[in-house]
Amino acid sequence: MTAPGSGRIEVSDVSISLGRGADTFEAVRELEFSVAPGELVCILGPSGCGKSTLLGALAGHLGISKGKLTVDGEQVSGPSPDRGIVFQQHTLFPWKKVRDNVAFGPKMRGVDKAVRQRAADDILRLVGLAGFESFYPSQLSGGMQQRVEIARVLINQPRVLLMDEPFGALDAQTRAMMHEVLLDIWTRIPTTTVFVTHDIDEALFLADRVIMMSARPGQIIEDIRLPFGRPRHIELVTDMEFVRLKRHFLDLLKKPDRALHCRA
Repeated sequence: MTAPGSGRIEVSDVSISLGRGADTFEAVRELEFSVAPGELVCILGPSGCGKSTLLGALAGHLGISKGKLTVDGEQVSGPSPDRGIVFQQHTLFPWKKVRDNVAFGPKMRGVDKAVRQRAADDILRLVGLAGFESFYPSQLSGGMQQRVEIARVLINQPRVLLMDEPFGALDAQTRAMMHEVLLDIWTRIPTTTVFVTHDIDEALFLADRVIMMSARPGQIIEDIRLPFGRPRHIELVTDMEFVRLKRHFLDLLKKPDRALHCRA
């Protein structure tokens, strides 16, 4: 398993520009925040504000124009199994069974077949898919496929889990179920997690902290530590403080104010 206390993220004065030549534009500007080991942080903001761009940089798929990105003091300079990413779109191999999809990373690292298959079965049990090891992705529901995606990342024991609106394509009922599944997994394997969303309810239900970004170029306009305890259940969405914070974030979406506000 990941070493305790690992997975500290530091984002220091980071700006990212995309495009080339005359088409170049600034996607995010002067981002400054950190994520503690084992913390679950949601990046919230309107579509096009640079949330996914930031996640791509943390994953090592995109370079930054200015500043510094580190995980446990090491500069992010390219992709690594230490920083696993789960996308909204499925990336499972349709011709491989569930167990083989999950075991693919260890296979690429040369792990013995019996060892990697046992590890895959263990992680599938963790995400609630025991008994589905020999199914193909097309035989699973959307929510089950996303569980496989999460398992395929976690088998690599990453220090950081990056999630790019992973439940955005699911229906409301399945999405709510996946929120509880994710929190259950995170409680058992408290991996540092950065979760991108434009859904306020999702951010408030999942996160320890919510970092709110402005419209493009994305800047941090608020960084709030949430007061809700754990474990969390669906009844939380009717809590008075939950409703108040939801209204607060809705108000922020309507305001052009770009000053950073932090609340402990």
